[in-house]
Amino acid sequence: MPLAKLRAETNRDPLIAIIVSVIVCSVLMVYPLSYAVSGARPLFMLLLMLFWVMCQPTWCGIWFAFATGMFTDLLVDAPLGMNALSFVLITFIVRFLTRERRIMTFGNLWVISFLAVLAHLFLTWILQIMGGLQFSLTRHWQPLLSSVLVFPVMYFMLKKWRV
Repeated sequence: MPLAKLRAETNRDPLIAIIVSVIVCSVLMVYPLSYAVSGARPLFMLLLMLFWVMCQPTWCGIWFAFATGMFTDLLVDAPLGMNALSFVLITFIVRFLTRERRIMTFGNLWVISFLAVLAHLFLTWILQIMGGLQFSLTRHWQPLLSSVLVFPVMYFMLKKWRV
């Protein structure tokens, strides 16, 4: 294999993949589902943000998490800044705790994504209580299992842009 072709394959620019994946996840976030199923809709934007922050740290960081969180707030009609605050805090903690790790296996990423989804649901629950919003406590925790099960699918679809 020629050296120029090898360099072209290893130096992939993930910008188009980031934009397309955000568009696809935004469609999945607002796609109409029945009321019985909509509570268990995976947190697509959170999982996508986690993937890009952990797998492309030079391209996506705190500002990407903030923008993705604000975009999610606008998509799902949440109080402005609720998801953004949660995404930024989770990103900061994930980046802080994984900065020494050079090799992140799929198992590591899956456990981190599980803990991040759990932290996001807890933070949004606390923020909703502080804001005095009415919500169903049982429906609030439904996306946990579906998000944990969707992360491997998202990972294997996007892993060729991983650093």
